[in-house]
Amino acid sequence: MKMWSVVSRRPVRGGLLSAALAGSLLLGATGCGGEEDKDGIPDDYKVVAGTQLCGGNAVSADAAKALKVITGSSRFEASGEEYSVELAATVLATMYNAPGSRGGDVCRIYTPLGTPDFDLRVTWRQVDPDATGSPSKFTLLKMGEQTLAAADKAYVQFGCKSDKVAGTSEVGHLEVGMERWGMPTEPEGNVEALKDAYATVAHSFSLAMAKELGCADNGGLPANPVLEPA
Repeated sequence: MKMWSVVSRRPVRGGLLSAALAGSLLLGATGCGGEEDKDGIPDDYKVVAGTQLCGGNAVSADAAKALKVITGSSRFEASGEEYSVELAATVLATMYNAPGSRGGDVCRIYTPLGTPDFDLRVTWRQVDPDATGSPSKFTLLKMGEQTLAAADKAYVQFGCKSDKVAGTSEVGHLEVGMERWGMPTEPEGNVEALKDAYATVAHSFSLAMAKELGCADNGGLPANPVLEPA
């Protein structure tokens, strides 16, 4: 079903902007009416605060500050309609335990045009609760069943007992991850501050997903991020 496919959105600075410019040139060449978008940017292009991203209930005030630590920006491209915690939770609940469907998108975050290029991706996946470990590049934190943080990504694993996910007698084990894509080199800056920032954003999305799914006790996640190593 089309509704349950993983949807991707290329940033405006890429395919969409190029398409807009091409369309403007075509209109000019054919003499068709209609006002061209200024600088080739689509009319619906918007820049918003971090707390307004991904449906408006996924990024806490602390997570918005953490996004600024990561990207250097407090403003971001507005999320597409296909990116929200509400929609991701609906897909997760419907596809949980379905053959070949163990993960999907939650949201993608892009910095605005004219600022350093960042592509941050938030995803969910169904996990094996017994498959734990802490690779050397990660710091293990005291959140949920397991939280791993690095200078360019973080993953929060939690248990979810909810009629929406796995039935009344079963606990679903989920992981919400947040990472930077398309980065060819090691992240620059204070590594510990970046680890805390990625963990803070991942916690915010995880808690929002747990609430949207109706997980008992919010999946055991704390109300605020816990950044002390386990």
